[in-house]
Amino acid sequence: MRVLAPCAQRLLINPKFSLPFHHHPLQLLVVPHIRLPNPTKFPTLLNPSKTLPSSLHCRATMASEPPLTVPVNENIHLTEKETLIFNRLKDVLHHFNLNTQLRVAGGWVRDKLLGKDCYDIDIAIDDMMGKEFCEKINEYLSTTGEDVQGIGVIQCNPDQSKHLETARMRLFDLWIDFVNLRSEDYCENSRIPTMRFGTAEEDAYRRDLTINSLFFNINTDSVEDFTGRGITDLKLGKIVTPLPPKETFLDDPLRVLRAVRFGARFSFVLDEGLKEAAASDEVRAAIAEKISRERIGHEVDLMIGGNQPVKAVTYICDLQLFWVVFSLPPNVEPSPAEACDRLCLAFMDTTWRLIQKLEALILNDEQRRLCLYAALFLPLRSMVYKDTKKRKIQAVDFIFRNSLKLKSKDSETVINVHRATQKFIPLISHITSEKDVQHCEAHCGKILIDVPEASKLRILAGLLLREIKEFWPVALLLSTILYPGDGLHESAVEDMKLEKSEELFKLVKNVVVKLELENIWETKPLVNGKDIMGTLNLKAGPSVKEWQQKVIEWQLAHPTGTADECQEWLREAGAKRAKMDDSV
Repeated sequence: MRVLAPCAQRLLINPKFSLPFHHHPLQLLVVPHIRLPNPTKFPTLLNPSKTLPSSLHCRATMASEPPLTVPVNENIHLTEKETLIFNRLKDVLHHFNLNTQLRVAGGWVRDKLLGKDCYDIDIAIDDMMGKEFCEKINEYLSTTGEDVQGIGVIQCNPDQSKHLETARMRLFDLWIDFVNLRSEDYCENSRIPTMRFGTAEEDAYRRDLTINSLFFNINTDSVEDFTGRGITDLKLGKIVTPLPPKETFLDDPLRVLRAVRFGARFSFVLDEGLKEAAASDEVRAAIAEKISRERIGHEVDLMIGGNQPVKAVTYICDLQLFWVVFSLPPNVEPSPAEACDRLCLAFMDTTWRLIQKLEALILNDEQRRLCLYAALFLPLRSMVYKDTKKRKIQAVDFIFRNSLKLKSKDSETVINVHRATQKFIPLISHITSEKDVQHCEAHCGKILIDVPEASKLRILAGLLLREIKEFWPVALLLSTILYPGDGLHESAVEDMKLEKSEELFKLVKNVVVKLELENIWETKPLVNGKDIMGTLNLKAGPSVKEWQQKVIEWQLAHPTGTADECQEWLREAGAKRAKMDDSV
């Protein structure tokens, strides 16, 4: 492999010149994530508070610590499938006698140099549109007797900073994106550029970050570093824009969130000029006004589902972008406190550390993702706003549906988790023998009549697990962080103890296991609605639903009960109810 770098201007514009790439072990400067005990006095990584305790202030300025090394490969090693794909593309060039230069752009090159697998191959083309080259591929496939592939086209949308038309097709069972190299000319009174075919150098400087500006030239099997900084910044672990950062961000403000995501993902340091530009009023306004909420939500979802979600949200807070990204409706009540964004971050940080610590907690990717969202928005759970029909709606629902444009199911799950935490807290109090079971009934809003005291815990816990289903471990985890308070006070965050939360989680989980409730929501009623109507001589309506709930409660109190026993209890209970109604 050869690496092309601009040691002279002629090397920048003439790809036939190549330079050998030698690995120089350069150093990585890391600003560690700091955990701040007081949410009302949170400093930022941009402006560390001078009044911080000395220990915290040192942690916020640890740039003087011995730097780390970012290992970067000297060669890009192609997989068998990548070799087949690239050889196929070369065959197309040869078949049509094309002088087209094909380059893999961006993230694939970066990840390969870092020794990571990547299946996201974007091909940049120097002299034609992506769709046109895809059609050439299909023409070639027809001549070889192979099946042609469907071509998908994603149109450009300059108003939303989507400047390029992208074509997609499958090669060897892998989706490949094809796009032309671009350059941009701006009119005096417009921020929307006029697109034209550009050189690889022009395209590289229009990329979001230097570490994403690298190319792998398929024609010459070489890495090209036209900015002259891509490989160096990769080794230094730096997040830098190829052009001045404000210019880069105003071109496409989503690049701010991409810089945050990659900085968190690789634990790289954000350039000081980049941070200053990202936090400017002009760029913050551009993020809010110019970028579609779908694109913002996609970036945020990648951060939350990534390997360093807390670090990503920390950067968002430090850049003063929290309420730009997680925007609230204008008439929300109560209004968020001044340090509410830091309080959200503190809960997410504690939750993330507890997830790492708890061996008894096994979450799949979706549970983990929504657990972090639920923790992040925990301080917002009491906030509401009125919609156009004057209905009170949860502010968290607005964030999911309007600010991030994520699935409505995500919003429903997180809100249900928030509600479940309020019911778990009194259960924890009872299990730890701090409160009697009547306290649980009162706070769970369920007064159990004619039920043995010994069965009440199983009924209340079972009903809660049936309500929240497979997300009960998530609700329990958040409850252990909130416990013993029933509100979100500053002192609650200051006094968070991972060890205590871990003990409580294990204790309650063991009780759930002992009561055989782990998958209780999968248990079907022994008597269905039709049988209830027949047994009690009822017509369809709310009373049937009420008796269905009572059947579930009976099953929870009698885990070994049979359908016949349940029917017998139902007849007795129905007769008792009728007698009471007659006497009234």
